[in-house]
Amino acid sequence: MTLSSLFDIICQRRDQATPEKSYTARLISQGEDEILKKIGEEAIEVILAAKAQGNQRLIEEVADLTYHVLVLLSARQLTPQDIESELGRRVR
Repeated sequence: MTLSSLFDIICQRRDQATPEKSYTARLISQGEDEILKKIGEEAIEVILAAKAQGNQRLIEEVADLTYHVLVLLSARQLTPQDIESELGRRVR
């Protein structure tokens, strides 16, 4: 799965799924503070995994963090392309 296809799924669930049937829809419906809380939790888990839990656990936690960051972007009507544009601007 690519980040782009994952983001498309997140947006689809944001727009079409019910909170009772979709974790993504439920998280977005709970509001930005809840999304930010999850991002904070996942960021801490990334650090812990990097320090002592091995590469596979690190991959899993970075995947969780990435998903939650994409949910935040979707909730804000932003896209991964906005991030890519900013990174491109910084390289120049």
